[in-house]
Amino acid sequence: MSLKFLPFPLRLSVTSSSRGQGWLSEVITPFQQFVIKVQSRCDLSCDHCYVYEHADQSWRDRPLAISLQTVGRTAERIAEHVERHGVKDVHVVLHGGEPLLAGADRLAGVADELRRVLDSACRLHLHVQTNGVRLDERFCEVFAEKRISVGISLDGYRAANDRHRRFASGRSSYEQVIRAVGLLRDRPEIYGGLLCTVDVANDPVRVYEALRELEPPRIDFLLPYATWDAPPPRPSPTAYADWLLAVHERWDAGGRPMSIRLFESIASTIKGGPSLSEAIGLEPSSMVVIDADGSYEMVDSLKVTYDGAPATGCTVFGHALDEVAEHPKMLAQRRGVGGLSPTCRACPVVRVCGGGLYTHRYRRGDFDNPSVYCADLFKLITHIRDTTRSSTHAMSSAGLDSLAQGYGGAREIQQLADGQRSVRRALIAALRPRATPETWNVFTRLDAGHRDALDTVLAHPYVRSWAVDCLQSGGSSSARYLANIAVAAMMRAGRDVTLEVAVTDGVAYLPTMGAVRRLDGESATLTVSARRITADGRTRLLEPVRRLSSGDFSVVLEDADPHRDSHQWRAAPALDDTAAKAWQVSFEQAWRLIEREYPQYADGLRAGLSTLTPLARAPAGQDVSSTARHAFGAVAAALPDGPETLALLIMHEFQHVKLGAVFDLFDLYDRSDTRLYHAPWRRDPRPLEGLLQGTYAHIAVTEFWRTRRSTAGSAAAREKARAEFARWRDHTWDATHTLLDSKALTVLGERFVGRMRETISSWMAD
Repeated sequence: MSLKFLPFPLRLSVTSSSRGQGWLSEVITPFQQFVIKVQSRCDLSCDHCYVYEHADQSWRDRPLAISLQTVGRTAERIAEHVERHGVKDVHVVLHGGEPLLAGADRLAGVADELRRVLDSACRLHLHVQTNGVRLDERFCEVFAEKRISVGISLDGYRAANDRHRRFASGRSSYEQVIRAVGLLRDRPEIYGGLLCTVDVANDPVRVYEALRELEPPRIDFLLPYATWDAPPPRPSPTAYADWLLAVHERWDAGGRPMSIRLFESIASTIKGGPSLSEAIGLEPSSMVVIDADGSYEMVDSLKVTYDGAPATGCTVFGHALDEVAEHPKMLAQRRGVGGLSPTCRACPVVRVCGGGLYTHRYRRGDFDNPSVYCADLFKLITHIRDTTRSSTHAMSSAGLDSLAQGYGGAREIQQLADGQRSVRRALIAALRPRATPETWNVFTRLDAGHRDALDTVLAHPYVRSWAVDCLQSGGSSSARYLANIAVAAMMRAGRDVTLEVAVTDGVAYLPTMGAVRRLDGESATLTVSARRITADGRTRLLEPVRRLSSGDFSVVLEDADPHRDSHQWRAAPALDDTAAKAWQVSFEQAWRLIEREYPQYADGLRAGLSTLTPLARAPAGQDVSSTARHAFGAVAAALPDGPETLALLIMHEFQHVKLGAVFDLFDLYDRSDTRLYHAPWRRDPRPLEGLLQGTYAHIAVTEFWRTRRSTAGSAAAREKARAEFARWRDHTWDATHTLLDSKALTVLGERFVGRMRETISSWMAD
């Protein structure tokens, strides 16, 4: 039997924006899915079974069935694990072999023992995966009473199923399985769905239609377990992708009448969401197997690689689940993109594919290889990516079109911000191994009880910039800044805390809160109690962050964050009061101008612009401005001579902020394209992303001058505006031609640039 069909997500993403999952517990990758081998033998003799037909033969040494004592100890281990990590939902699969060989009464006893221990610790979801041949009314009654959902393994129409799923005598199991599915159709509350192993010798459309007729709530299509040492049958280079795409086309054309996990997982990861399957995506696996003797194992599919591959040497009687999570084998499987082969890391769809199933990468003793289904996964993913009709983070097509036209209101910018929250949480998650236990304990407390305060601090633009730099540099000293973030969030939550924080040039900066100055060394122990701050036993003052205001709109004037110097131009040093007042005067007037003359930009700016960062003047004295790719919400600029120029710089740079966030969620172009392209406004050619960024930003520049043709205060200023408008309109129009002619845009990217052209086209007759 196959483990791959489960009626719940196999992998929970640390980038999920769900507010109910306790993400800070997930980032240390606690187990949330447990496969319990209630029976070690099977009543079918499927020739593609990974348990009995491949390299690992450990089943021969296992007891026939799990004891209730082992089940009870397993439940206790799960309970202590989920309580420690704040896991709210736990999924347990009763598996085998064939679990129904245990009998209905035995399975009822297993369920009772699990619920006795776990129902008070978490929400327990029970499932059973079966070949179905023994399913009868008695089993269905037990499963309904014990709230156990049932998944059935079936490979399609009769001839397709009979290729592999037969009794040892060679007799077909098809009729008995169809009868079992009929029983589940009469009890939809326990009908979990169908699992189908792909065989390219079978007709894909016939297989799909045969499964569809059984009205499953979901189908999971499973690529055959194979490795480079034992590759799958392959009549053509992308035979498995072609097979699955034929199914996808029929499923899509028929209105997607049921869930198909593989396709929905690809669509989700394309949009920046979590994978719903272990087969793709970069999220670490949250599954562990408990065999019939109580031993912990990694996922069963590893049995096809080498003898002993899933073994950890740990058991429920001698080891806590945290010890299993730290096992070298488990850690090797959970290294994300850093654990992939160089071929995978260079692939443009690695964020979606994730290297494929870990098992499928095996060759001659190691897993540092692409998937044996690499070509199939690439074709399948790119096809779905380029034809997908939905968008990221529930953004409507109209919303994405609004952004593409150069605008985007409060709703669209908030959706981009939601995506950024996911990115930031994933980055902080990746830094967990470098955090001290004390710091991470504070993060866990914040996430459990003060998530809004934590999210507010994480939303500070330079938190992400710091996190990316920290991960790339691997520096342990910079990772101490995690404590600064934690202290700032605790202050926002009104909670007491003591942590050792990072000090830079005598300053401990607490993002969104302010700076504690005149500290010695590279770290200091800060204690916050009732808003009183002490460091090394002395009371300290918190110098609050500066803010700029205009009417009811306010942004941070960021001149203290040690990580703000991440722009093209050098950040200005800390401002004195005179310089800060000059910024306030200019910003107040600039914002009034934007609200008055550019209301189509004002709503988006109000929703997404959080920070202005002063830059040092360029040596030539020209106006300079910048955005940092990883600092969503921040615009940096040297203070220009007039508020009109500041308004222009804000509008221009915020376009880069928006498009950077779009890039985090959507694939608009082929990231493997290394060609350089002519940009009309520059002497040096630009990579495709740079050209797309510049073209998009200049929509706002063009519109700024278009409006100023009639609103500028003097005739000379209006004449300058006319010349600038014509210049930037033509440059931007020409650049959209170059982008479309590149043939390097995705289908979604071509649509996006097409909407950009619509905006510019409307100005061509002006």
